[in-house]
Amino acid sequence: MSEFDDFQNIKSEVTEKETDKKCPNCGATVTFDPALGKMHCEYCGYECELPKADNENSIVEIDFESAVNTESCEWGAEKKSVQCKSCGAVSIYDALETAAVCPFCGSTQVMPAATEKTIAPGGMIPFSISKETAGESFTRWLKRKWFTPKKAKQSASPESFKGVYLPYWTYDAQTTSNFTAKAGYDSTDKDGKTSTSWRSVSGVYQEFIDDETVMASKRHADSGVKQCEPFDLTKLETYNPKYLAGFVAERYSIGLKEGWEIAQTSINSKLNSSINDYIKHHWRCDRVNRLKFSTIYSNITYKYVLVPAWVSSFQYKDKTYQFAVNGQTGRVGGRAPISAFRVILAILISVGIIWAIQYFFG
Repeated sequence: MSEFDDFQNIKSEVTEKETDKKCPNCGATVTFDPALGKMHCEYCGYECELPKADNENSIVEIDFESAVNTESCEWGAEKKSVQCKSCGAVSIYDALETAAVCPFCGSTQVMPAATEKTIAPGGMIPFSISKETAGESFTRWLKRKWFTPKKAKQSASPESFKGVYLPYWTYDAQTTSNFTAKAGYDSTDKDGKTSTSWRSVSGVYQEFIDDETVMASKRHADSGVKQCEPFDLTKLETYNPKYLAGFVAERYSIGLKEGWEIAQTSINSKLNSSINDYIKHHWRCDRVNRLKFSTIYSNITYKYVLVPAWVSSFQYKDKTYQFAVNGQTGRVGGRAPISAFRVILAILISVGIIWAIQYFFG
């Protein structure tokens, strides 16, 4: 049996065990509670533990080259896609849930998305920060924004946060890089002048890249998601549709191969730094110059995972400001509006303080 067959069997087992998320006591909807780490009924208090993965290898690394033939679109429960006409985000809901407001920009202009196969995630990080805790973190963060107008702070409601699972690609690869460079050796003469002598060096550098992460969404440049990274991928769990109960999942807008191109740019930067360090250590030199290298990637694998975030937005002076709180760590990211008046006032106060110090103590 192939690795992918094992992967499909895991998906099938999850699908067969999926319930309708109804409370056995009162019939209300049961959702995943991040604070408890369990399925919970908020009406009668019923709780249910989620089953753990059978082993630590349940999250499968899928071969990149054969990805076209191994994509799975089975989410383990009936889903529907909804697209926001305002910001373009596509969200994935349980089939019976209603979606009247976009969780990202707050727009009510939502409509059913065009039917399209969407790869199901292979792993996910469940929420561990509750909505209340996210709101408290956001309030503290906003209070520290001295240049944000008071009216803007009042219009930003922590209660408006929506729990969203965001799409990420992670890539593993073995890299082999051929490089040439100049190794520099510093020396100081008797007059204290420093000079550098150079020698040409070349070689092969190998490094295994583990979990190079790419956010699989084109719409979060200003939403604060990048600022609230990182997510601890060592806490990944096997995808379980029950974790999505009560939350929304955003569909990826950056495909697998486009994501790999983005990952290579980041990997290239890391390799540049690593090869610099390798040359300094191997040739015992003080500096490196004119480094050139080319890299071959092999044994490329990937995972499609979901990570948790509490997202919110508010309108101020006809402009939308978006924020995000890491649903795993509580870290806040976003861009708050700035009052030009407050900035100018702060500058004038600073200049006045400096003038007063110089006048009385200069």
